Amino acid sequence: MALKGKTLFITGASRGIGLAIAKRAAADGANIVVAAKTTDPNPKLPGTIYTAADEIRAAGGNALPLQVDIRDEAAVLDAVAKAVEAFGGIDILVNNASAISLTDSEHTPMKRYDLMNGINARGTYLCTQACLPQLKISAAAGRNPHVLNMSPPLSMKQHWFAPHTAYTMAKYGMSMCTLGHSGEFMKYGIAVNSLWPRTAIATAALQMIPGVDLNMCRKPEILSDAAYLILSTPSSNSGNFFIDDELLAAHGVTDLGKYSVKPGARKFIPDFFVD
Repeated sequence: MALKGKTLFITGASRGIGLAIAKRAAADGANIVVAAKTTDPNPKLPGTIYTAADEIRAAGGNALPLQVDIRDEAAVLDAVAKAVEAFGGIDILVNNASAISLTDSEHTPMKRYDLMNGINARGTYLCTQACLPQLKISAAAGRNPHVLNMSPPLSMKQHWFAPHTAYTMAKYGMSMCTLGHSGEFMKYGIAVNSLWPRTAIATAALQMIPGVDLNMCRKPEILSDAAYLILSTPSSNSGNFFIDDELLAAHGVTDLGKYSVKPGARKFIPDFFVD
């Protein structure tokens, strides 16, 4: 029950990986701020901030659904204020919201470039900056504050950039926040880490990419279990770029069969950025 009574501000928590992390924390009795954009059902992307809140409550936690576009500074600051009003503070920030377009430079309109960099890199920076005063209060109270960015290890290899330069720049922007903020916030006692999957994860967003076989993916719960391990460790454990299966193995979890979309599957689609 390491997260009992803790308040988590999770971006993009209306579905997928963000919701899975929220529900895992909720099982401990945590308070979850569902900071996401979707308020009306979408047949292509199931889940809203309200359905997510219902699932979080059913899992044992408290939930505050807030419609937030993390590109909007005023909206983020307002959401942080509402979180503090509802739960008394913020102990953990999970920067999960992300936009993807696996397109080369010729086929990436600037509108899409701006979307990816606005949500991934700038949004992560903004949410971290907005939550920082509350995380510092959490640290002073001995509540073990964390920032967790759902972003990959940094690798300055051409093959990770060339096929989709704009997307790589946007995701690495999140990872650069981990690198910089882990050092910057060390003096406050705030942990900042990144977590990334070894294999493709079956989410509604992934289903919208043509040609992806979900039977060769793992479930979001592999990341929620890994995230729980990170968020349960002392905040001195900072500046790491964790890979889900390596982290689980370090904690004695080597049988990953339960995370397979297709039971018994042995072959998986590798995710990006892991050499």
